[in-house]
Amino acid sequence: MAVWARHAARWGCLLSTARAAAELPRRLGVAACPARACPELAGRAVLPAGKEAALCGLRGHRRLSAGSCSPPDSAKDAAFSAPESNLPSVQQEQAKPEILPDLNAKILDEDWDDIPPSSALEVISEEEAVQIIAEPLLPIQSSTLRDYVDHSETLTKLVHLGVDLSQVEKRQKAGQLLLTLDFEKDVKKILLFLKDVGVEDNQLGPFLTKNPYILGEDLEALETRVAYLKSKKFGKSEIAQMVSRAPYLLLFSVERLDNRLGFFKNELGLSVKKTKDLVIRLPRLLTGKIEPVKENLQVCQIELGFQRNEIQQIVCKTPKILTASKKRLKQTFDYLHNIMGIPHHMLTRFPQVFNSKLLRIRERHMFLAFLGRAQYDPAQPSYISLDQLVSLPDEVFCTEIAKASMQDFENFLKTL
Repeated sequence: MAVWARHAARWGCLLSTARAAAELPRRLGVAACPARACPELAGRAVLPAGKEAALCGLRGHRRLSAGSCSPPDSAKDAAFSAPESNLPSVQQEQAKPEILPDLNAKILDEDWDDIPPSSALEVISEEEAVQIIAEPLLPIQSSTLRDYVDHSETLTKLVHLGVDLSQVEKRQKAGQLLLTLDFEKDVKKILLFLKDVGVEDNQLGPFLTKNPYILGEDLEALETRVAYLKSKKFGKSEIAQMVSRAPYLLLFSVERLDNRLGFFKNELGLSVKKTKDLVIRLPRLLTGKIEPVKENLQVCQIELGFQRNEIQQIVCKTPKILTASKKRLKQTFDYLHNIMGIPHHMLTRFPQVFNSKLLRIRERHMFLAFLGRAQYDPAQPSYISLDQLVSLPDEVFCTEIAKASMQDFENFLKTL
C-alpha cells in the first residue's frame, strides 16, 4: 500500500509542474512583456517541441539582434487602445503547454520495479495498518511447552509421534533441551537409531515422553553402548525389550553398565547366564539406584532370616523383591511366616507371594481358616499352595479352593 501512495505523490508532482509551465506566460504578461511583444520569452516559457521550438527561437534571436524587445509605436498604440484584441492570442499561447507535458516523459516511462522498497519508518494510514497481519511473537519465557509448539518444528513433529509434552516439561531441563534441537539435524538420527535397536513405532512417543534426554545424546556413544550389550551375549530382541522397558538404559556409560552387571553377579553369586536373565526380566536394575537393592538384600538375610542360596532362588524367580518397599516386605513376611506358619523353604519355592497385597492374603487366609481349609503343608491332605492362594481370581478361588460360593465369601468379608 505504501508503494502506491508514493506513486500517487509522484503523479501529483508532475501535474503541478505542468500547471506551473502553463502559468508562466501569464505571469510574464503581467510584467508588461506579452508573448506577442517578446516572442523569445514566450518561446522559452512555453517550450514547444520539434520545429516550432526552433522557429520561435530563431525569431526571438532576430528581434534581439535588432537591439530592442519593444514593439513599434503602431503596435504599442494598438495594444493600449484595444487590449481585448491581444487576449485571444494569449489564451492560445496558454493552451499549448497544457497539452504537452513532456517535461518529465522520461520519469513517466521509468520501470516501477526500480522503485526502492518502502521504509519501516514510513507513515501509513489506519486502513493500511489494519490490513497488516503480524506473526505471533515467540514467548520470551513460559512455564509450558505448549506456547512454543507453533514456533518449533521439533515440538510439532514430536507431538505427532505421540510425545506428551505436559509430562516432558515436568522433567528438569527437558523443555529447554527440546527447544534447542533441530529435528532434521539432531532428532531424526536418534529416531532412526531407536528403530534399529528395536523400539516399535507406536512406542516411540511413550519412550521419548519418559526419556527425552536421549535426543541430546551423541549417536556414536549410543551405538557404543548397544555394541557392549551385544558383546555380553544379549540378543537383538533382548536388547529391544530392555531398552523399551528401561528407557534410561542407553544413557549410562559402558563403564557403569559393566559395573552394575558385575555387582549382581558377585553380590548374589549368580552365573553369567542367570545374571543376564535377571536384568532381562527387570532391566531397571541397571538404571535404578543401587542403595535400595543393597538394603533389601540385607533385610532378606538379616531380618527375614533367609540363607544366601535361598535369596538367590527368590531373586531369580521374583526380581522385583530387590526393589520392593522394605516396610511392605517385612509386613508380608511377618504375616506369612508368623501368622500363617509358612516356613522359609516354602516361601523360597513360592516367592511370588511377596508381590501380592497383604490385604488379599489376609482376607483369603481368614476365610479358609473359617471354613477349616487353611492347610499349607504339602504333606497333608487338602493342601493349598501359596500360588493358588494369591494368584487365582475370587470366583475361581471360592469354587475350586474354598469350595464355597462367591456370596458366602462376600458375606464373610462384611464381618471383618
